[in-house]
Amino acid sequence: MAAGGFCKLPNGSVVVALNLPSPGSGSGSVRVLVLAQNRARALTRLRNLGLRAVYLRGNAAPPTPDEVTAVLHHPDGLIWRTAPENATELSQELWHPIRALLRQRTAHS
Repeated sequence: MAAGGFCKLPNGSVVVALNLPSPGSGSGSVRVLVLAQNRARALTRLRNLGLRAVYLRGNAAPPTPDEVTAVLHHPDGLIWRTAPENATELSQELWHPIRALLRQRTAHS
Protein backbone atom coordinates (compact mmCIF):
# COMPACT_ATOMS: atom_id res chain seq x y z
CA MET A 1 0.00 0.00 0.00
CA ALA A 2 1.30 3.44 -0.92
CA ALA A 3 1.83 6.06 1.75
CA GLY A 4 -0.01 9.26 1.13
CA GLY A 5 -2.16 12.04 2.39
CA PHE A 6 -3.99 15.19 1.45
CA CYS A 7 -4.68 18.72 2.57
CA LYS A 8 -7.63 20.94 1.81
CA LEU A 9 -6.88 24.46 0.60
CA PRO A 10 -8.87 27.58 1.58
CA ASN A 11 -10.50 27.73 -1.87
CA GLY A 12 -11.93 24.22 -1.41
CA SER A 13 -9.53 22.35 -3.69
CA VAL A 14 -7.35 19.51 -2.45
CA VAL A 15 -3.68 18.58 -2.84
CA VAL A 16 -3.10 14.83 -2.70
CA ALA A 17 0.39 13.40 -2.17
CA LEU A 18 1.20 9.73 -2.79
CA ASN A 19 4.38 7.66 -2.58
CA LEU A 20 4.20 5.12 -5.39
CA PRO A 21 6.64 2.42 -6.53
CA SER A 22 9.06 3.69 -9.15
CA PRO A 23 7.88 2.75 -12.64
CA GLY A 24 11.43 2.24 -13.89
CA SER A 25 13.55 -0.84 -13.41
CA GLY A 26 15.21 0.67 -10.33
CA SER A 27 13.98 0.20 -6.83
CA GLY A 28 12.62 2.98 -4.70
CA SER A 29 9.56 5.14 -4.99
CA VAL A 30 8.33 8.44 -6.36
CA ARG A 31 6.31 11.15 -4.64
CA VAL A 32 3.39 12.30 -6.79
CA LEU A 33 1.39 15.47 -6.10
CA VAL A 34 -2.02 16.16 -7.61
CA LEU A 35 -4.15 19.31 -7.39
CA ALA A 36 -7.89 18.69 -7.88
CA GLN A 37 -11.35 19.76 -6.70
CA ASN A 38 -11.57 16.76 -4.33
CA ARG A 39 -9.73 13.55 -3.40
CA ALA A 40 -11.75 11.36 -5.75
CA ARG A 41 -10.96 13.57 -8.74
CA ALA A 42 -7.27 13.60 -7.85
CA LEU A 43 -7.15 9.81 -7.86
CA THR A 44 -9.17 9.71 -11.08
CA ARG A 45 -6.62 11.98 -12.76
CA LEU A 46 -3.88 9.47 -11.89
CA ARG A 47 -5.95 6.47 -12.98
CA ASN A 48 -6.73 8.12 -16.31
CA LEU A 49 -2.97 8.40 -16.90
CA GLY A 50 -2.55 4.65 -16.54
CA LEU A 51 -1.70 4.41 -12.83
CA ARG A 52 -4.60 2.04 -12.16
CA ALA A 53 -3.88 0.70 -8.67
CA VAL A 54 -3.77 4.07 -6.89
CA TYR A 55 -5.63 4.38 -3.59
CA LEU A 56 -5.50 6.83 -0.71
CA ARG A 57 -6.10 5.29 2.68
CA GLY A 58 -5.72 7.63 5.60
CA ASN A 59 -3.64 10.75 5.91
CA ALA A 60 -0.30 9.36 7.08
CA ALA A 61 1.91 11.38 4.72
CA PRO A 62 0.17 14.65 3.82
CA PRO A 63 1.88 17.14 1.50
CA THR A 64 4.27 19.59 3.12
CA PRO A 65 3.80 23.35 2.62
CA ASP A 66 6.69 23.31 0.11
CA GLU A 67 5.00 20.54 -1.85
CA VAL A 68 1.70 22.41 -1.89
CA THR A 69 3.48 25.51 -3.21
CA ALA A 70 5.20 23.46 -5.92
CA VAL A 71 1.99 21.89 -7.23
CA LEU A 72 0.09 25.19 -7.10
CA HIS A 73 2.72 26.84 -9.30
CA HIS A 74 2.76 24.09 -11.92
CA PRO A 75 0.37 24.63 -14.86
CA ASP A 76 -0.77 20.97 -14.96
CA GLY A 77 -1.19 20.61 -11.20
CA LEU A 78 0.39 17.15 -11.41
CA ILE A 79 4.09 16.68 -10.56
CA TRP A 80 6.50 14.07 -9.19
CA ARG A 81 10.04 13.48 -7.93
CA THR A 82 12.00 10.64 -6.39
CA ALA A 83 10.94 10.02 -2.81
CA PRO A 84 13.70 10.07 -0.16
CA GLU A 85 14.64 6.71 1.38
CA ASN A 86 13.48 7.68 4.85
CA ALA A 87 10.86 10.22 5.87
CA THR A 88 13.27 12.45 7.79
CA GLU A 89 15.56 13.38 4.90
CA LEU A 90 14.67 16.06 2.37
CA SER A 91 14.92 15.51 -1.36
CA GLN A 92 17.11 17.97 -3.26
CA GLU A 93 15.66 16.89 -6.60
CA LEU A 94 13.50 19.31 -8.55
CA TRP A 95 9.88 18.51 -9.38
CA HIS A 96 9.10 17.04 -12.80
CA PRO A 97 5.90 17.15 -14.85
CA ILE A 98 4.00 13.87 -14.93
CA ARG A 99 4.78 13.47 -18.65
CA ALA A 100 8.40 12.69 -17.75
CA LEU A 101 7.32 9.87 -15.43
CA LEU A 102 4.97 8.39 -18.00
CA ARG A 103 7.69 8.49 -20.69
CA GLN A 104 10.05 6.73 -18.28
CA ARG A 105 7.38 4.13 -17.54
CA THR A 106 6.71 3.31 -21.20
CA ALA A 107 10.42 3.17 -22.01
CA HIS A 108 10.92 0.38 -19.45
CA SER A 109 7.79 -1.60 -20.39
